[in-house]
Amino acid sequence: MRVGLLTEGGYPYASGESWGWCDRLVRGLPGHDFEIYALTTGARQEARGWERVPEHVRLVRTAPLWGEFPEEHRRHVEERRGRTAARRDRRRFAEHFGDLAAAFGSQPPEGPSAAAGGGPGEPAAGQADRFAAGLYGLAELAREHGGLPALLRSEDAVRILEGACRGHRALRAAQGAQLQDFLAVTEHLELALRPLSLDWYGDSFDPGLGGVDLCHATSGGAAALPGLLAKRFFGTPLLVTEYGVRLREHYLARAAAPLSAAVRALLAAFQGALVAETYAQAALITPGNTHARRWQQRCGADTARLRTVYPGMDAARFASVADAQPDDSKTLVWVGAIEPAKDLVALLHAFAEIRRAEPEATLRIVGGVGRAPQAAGYLAHCRSLAAQLFPDEAADARTIGENPVTFEEIGGPDLPSLEDAYASAAVVVLSSVIEGFPRSLVEAMFCGRATVSTDAGAVCEVIGGTGLVVPPRNPRALADAVGALLGDPERRARLGAAARARALELFTAEQNITAFRGIYLELISRAPARPAACPAVDAQGVPRPFARPAESHVPGRWAGPAATPAADPAGRTPSWAKAARAEPVGAYPGEEAAGPSNADGGATGRADGPAGRPGRTTAVPVGAGALRRLGGGAHA
Repeated sequence: MRVGLLTEGGYPYASGESWGWCDRLVRGLPGHDFEIYALTTGARQEARGWERVPEHVRLVRTAPLWGEFPEEHRRHVEERRGRTAARRDRRRFAEHFGDLAAAFGSQPPEGPSAAAGGGPGEPAAGQADRFAAGLYGLAELAREHGGLPALLRSEDAVRILEGACRGHRALRAAQGAQLQDFLAVTEHLELALRPLSLDWYGDSFDPGLGGVDLCHATSGGAAALPGLLAKRFFGTPLLVTEYGVRLREHYLARAAAPLSAAVRALLAAFQGALVAETYAQAALITPGNTHARRWQQRCGADTARLRTVYPGMDAARFASVADAQPDDSKTLVWVGAIEPAKDLVALLHAFAEIRRAEPEATLRIVGGVGRAPQAAGYLAHCRSLAAQLFPDEAADARTIGENPVTFEEIGGPDLPSLEDAYASAAVVVLSSVIEGFPRSLVEAMFCGRATVSTDAGAVCEVIGGTGLVVPPRNPRALADAVGALLGDPERRARLGAAARARALELFTAEQNITAFRGIYLELISRAPARPAACPAVDAQGVPRPFARPAESHVPGRWAGPAATPAADPAGRTPSWAKAARAEPVGAYPGEEAAGPSNADGGATGRADGPAGRPGRTTAVPVGAGALRRLGGGAHA
């Protein structure tokens, strides 16, 4: 099977939360061929380059969601000259962008007609249809014309958006928008809709996403857009995996950005409509936890197409830590990215209460600055608060004083690895007020450590009774729970053992890979006869997915008595053998082999990692005698 893996801000670049599980997934499924279509989110990410990818990654294509639209990524279309063609394109753009802007720029209708909508990102049925019509109309225009990025930043786009926000049903927050607000929105829309204009959807030289059997988007939003177009143009099944809900992340990011209320409202409405369309078109949606699943249901996802698949993590690296329990330790360990949502201020105040009961207790805060805009200032504030609450202490008059709270990063002399951080812990603490899937808790569970956490995100689902959970923003409750565990080593050991058993059952990389292997085969079994994957048709044009038997795809030539099957008593050669001899698809060494222009139009190549320039495709031809895929089907 050929899988198109769609990413945004992550794999194959060594950045983003999705990198780890994407890499484990690709490496864990060597029986499938992967093509990676990656959207980058900044110059720093591209400058770091790719991580090395496995041999069965056929190719890697990247495109930026920042800066100006690069000409090397523009789809090659026939140049259209003349004023008549230009006017026709502008009329088509006005029609389709008008539908798009009217759909996300207006309020859902009230009354019975609005029954189909209601979620935070779910428009009413009529608005959803109009949004889809505008979105795919712009995609068709981009395929034929190629100038969509310039049109989205044009004066026409600003006027159309302004007209949509001046109607009687316009969003209340957008009714007072000014010219600079519309300019900001159209600029963001050009970036968000950039996948519509990319050269990823196939031509006479390269099938692109038209040649894959399945599109797997690692998040909603922009990453899923190429998958939506592949389904629209070629009927390719779309799988959407979200371990952090993209719409929720968008809301949080926009709330912290220096944007006006009108701009935030319009961009949130656009993202909500895009997510609703993604969920409506996806063959299957795999949230990473129940918390994400509830968000997806509120945004319009069909419950019948939701299947929870926990993210897989490497348990082997923590096995040695689980064997060494620090019975007499009084060390608390917090691990994560330091930013306001982690509420380290509450943790520091709770630790002040803990120190009154356990004077020997220490707190290690392990992690770097988070991605939130206020993260650097928040870290400085936490350091200052720790210095005020806990002045440096010394054992005697000749000893240098030390603070019981330390801020450390992995790789230092006292903390060379993440395993060392967990190994020093008697209790691992999580104090977040906002949390998605708590990776640090799962790592602590793999290490067999007792945990105390706040009830945020998927914490309760992950812990499942193997740790203590307290309300967020409650330092006293956090201090009481930690103090109870510090004073009872036997209870810590019991909770740690139960936590490790639960983590090994639910959160390993092996269970994640097994789940996706089954999902891939299930989805491809539902769509064996889509036109892009099945070139053989009958007289009425109906696809015939099994018209060519598997034997006809075996490398090598069918010739000679040894290769000819026995004829029937009437002397006739079976039809399947005729097809096999008539359509050789491979060659032995030294003979001419099928190259990139094979029967299904698939490009044969792979990406070799950092050697390829970011933003460009690196393809290496497959050697002679390589197995050709079965006309768009699977060859796992």
